[in-house]
Amino acid sequence: MMKTKTIAAGAWLACTLAGFGVNSAWAVLPIQHWQQASGAKVWLVESPSIPMVDIQVAFDAGARREPQDQAGLATALAMMTDKGVKAQGQQPALDENALGEAWADLGASFDAGAGKDSFNYSLRSLTVPDLLQRSVQLAARQIAHPSLPADVWQRDRARWSASIAESNTRPGTVAGRAFTQAVYGGHPYGWRTTEQTLAKIDVKAIRAFHDQYIQACRAKVSVVGAVDKAQADALVTQLLSQLPKDDGKGCQPLPAVAEVPALKAAQDVRIPFQSAQAQVLIGQPGIKRSDPDFLALLVGDHILGGGGLVSRLMEEVREKRGLTYGVSSSFSPGLHAGAFVVSLQTRPDQAEQARQVAQETLAQFVAEGPTEQELRDAKDNLIGSFALRIDSNRKLLANVANIAWNDLPLDYLDHWTDKIEALTVNDVRSAMQRAIQPDRMVTVVLGEKK
Repeated sequence: MMKTKTIAAGAWLACTLAGFGVNSAWAVLPIQHWQQASGAKVWLVESPSIPMVDIQVAFDAGARREPQDQAGLATALAMMTDKGVKAQGQQPALDENALGEAWADLGASFDAGAGKDSFNYSLRSLTVPDLLQRSVQLAARQIAHPSLPADVWQRDRARWSASIAESNTRPGTVAGRAFTQAVYGGHPYGWRTTEQTLAKIDVKAIRAFHDQYIQACRAKVSVVGAVDKAQADALVTQLLSQLPKDDGKGCQPLPAVAEVPALKAAQDVRIPFQSAQAQVLIGQPGIKRSDPDFLALLVGDHILGGGGLVSRLMEEVREKRGLTYGVSSSFSPGLHAGAFVVSLQTRPDQAEQARQVAQETLAQFVAEGPTEQELRDAKDNLIGSFALRIDSNRKLLANVANIAWNDLPLDYLDHWTDKIEALTVNDVRSAMQRAIQPDRMVTVVLGEKK
């Protein structure tokens, strides 16, 4: 059954395709949601302002599904998606050059990407019938029948390995690797792609990963554009039509992935490194995206260090003491608890002082929460910038995809600003105290000079 809720969508695109100008008028548009016979789930926002459609197809095939000794496998599949497609019936095979030219001729784009949790295909096309039909047909071939040429993978793997080797000379990479390993322990969120894991990834492994996880019954499809429900349903059906059909038993559940273990004690990691700037990272496992306090923590983090120059950390570490040009904090929630991190760079001889001030500021904020004025300023900033989060089809698609992937209510955006406005100092303080334990932090300091 189709459900319909409304979301407020502001600053809609005007009818110029080249400039994508913004119309300041507000409109109320419905999010429509249904499930296809294949098992694929679809979310649609009809946006008739311009003759264009954006589609994102998401699968539970991100990095958390990779074998540890083949870290990078999901990204390898994403990299190889545009390197060619197999021949199908009367349609000849296309190598990477011919495939690029085909998309250029259509005036459309198709991309693939892998994150911690999901693997996504993204299509953007004009809704001119012939162009759209051909674009969806070509995208369907890339989704179902990537050719995965071995020589191209060997070339790209060598380039990727060289890039990793070069990045390992950078202080930020070295500090980040030590931090993620300490925060996540043995959880897949903490696995890093290395030259060794890439060496164990071949075309056979990439194809096996694709065939195991890229299945129509597992797809979550978000559609925004100048199409109605019937058209969107037909587009999604065609996009997924070349994937193997299930055996009649439906989608079998994927194996569960263990949760990120909580830190049992503080960890202090000091890394000698010759660098003009010392790197300081302080954090721990944070929250899952499904956390009921997500919005309270969003506001709390905005006040603490996510709000740029007006944040508490910037005031204490930069403005009052001049210890850094920039310091920030952030949560990275996913299907599992993503890291909460405070990060800064400073002169090597100031690293210890900067670390101490940052940790003291964090501990005080968690204990006391924000002031009424800080909360008011954060609300004004977040609510005032809400329209900028949905002022184009691409941004709106990202928000619809967020609702789809995280099983959020269809009216999530309707009530976003009201829920932010309703938060109190106590709400933010309680949420931060539950999510963050300042006495159980991983602290990484790289390049310190005593």
